[in-house]
Amino acid sequence: MNLNGIGQASSYASSAFASNSVSPTETYKRLIGADRILAAAAASMNLSRGEFEQPRIRLVDQTSLIHLEITGGTAEEAQARGDALLAAFFAELDALRADEQATREDSGLAAIGDYKSSVATTRADIAKLQNDSGLVSVDQYNAIVEATRMLESRVQDLAATLQDKTHSVASLETTLGIPAKAAAATLKLYADAQFIALTDEVGVHAARLAEAQSRFGDGHPKVQDARAAHAAAKAATLQQAKQVTGLTMADLGTLDLAPAGARADLLAELVRMDAERAGIAQHHETLSRRLERELARQHALAAPAARLQDLQRDFRVAEAVFATAIARSQSTKSDVYASYPLVQVLENPSLPYNPSSPNRTLAYAAGIAATFMLLVGLALGWMRSAVINRLLNKPGDPA
Repeated sequence: MNLNGIGQASSYASSAFASNSVSPTETYKRLIGADRILAAAAASMNLSRGEFEQPRIRLVDQTSLIHLEITGGTAEEAQARGDALLAAFFAELDALRADEQATREDSGLAAIGDYKSSVATTRADIAKLQNDSGLVSVDQYNAIVEATRMLESRVQDLAATLQDKTHSVASLETTLGIPAKAAAATLKLYADAQFIALTDEVGVHAARLAEAQSRFGDGHPKVQDARAAHAAAKAATLQQAKQVTGLTMADLGTLDLAPAGARADLLAELVRMDAERAGIAQHHETLSRRLERELARQHALAAPAARLQDLQRDFRVAEAVFATAIARSQSTKSDVYASYPLVQVLENPSLPYNPSSPNRTLAYAAGIAATFMLLVGLALGWMRSAVINRLLNKPGDPA
């Protein structure tokens, strides 16, 4: 009998006739003649043990048959004694088989109790380890290891991507001669309409200053007025740039003040690439911190996972042994003929037609033989007497 996922139990009844050392028929022969069976048969007929005669038991050669003979005062009584003897014999067989089953079951209960205790102890150890470590099963630990391995691979890929992006941004910064932060501030600044207007005004005042300087000397009032207007416009432009970008006056000198045409596109590309690099760097940092936590967790759960695997294996073994023991205990209940094979009555006790004793033919023969021997004895006695008398009366003997 196979119990899927639990265990296996095998039960078979070997033939009692397969043994050369033990003969079931000889066992039953001794059992039928046992005093307790004869006493039980006598009690069922309200007879004493002494009144119930000993049966004659004979084993039939080359067969497994047992021949019984029992006598009684009458033919009906002999038949009744045979039935009583068979009934007592079968009752005793049932009692012996029941006692054998009870003995087997009692001997198996102790082992089953030990197996049950082992299963309970292992289950308690598993529950305690799961509660302490938070690890439910070895599969969970394997899933953690696999997830950590994949996370480590992602971190390595992000590191390579981040390195490529960093090199690309650095190369473009070198080409443009401006850092990515300044390029972003430049694009932001030139997206402001007021700054553009102020820049145009600075250009107008610069043209007027140049025109005045070309016509008059530096001390001429028109030149001074044009220079002052130009300075005021430039100061207003720088103040607006500071307000828009949030940079200091010193940092404003790093801005590209001529982002026109293809250079503006390159500045935009630099800003975009730097933004991608910053995003990848942040993602890489986040995953790196997560990887460190997962590696620490994996290292902390390594020993509990190994211990849990051992306990679960021990639990499966103990559970299989326990279930198998129960299955075997239940399956052996069907093997009731292991020690005492099945017995069938081929012929019920018959009603004799003639008494077994006395035998009339034998009595007649014995009477005839006795009469013949008596006659022979008498004849021999008569002949002996005649011979003696002849010898005594022989001529020539003194009187």
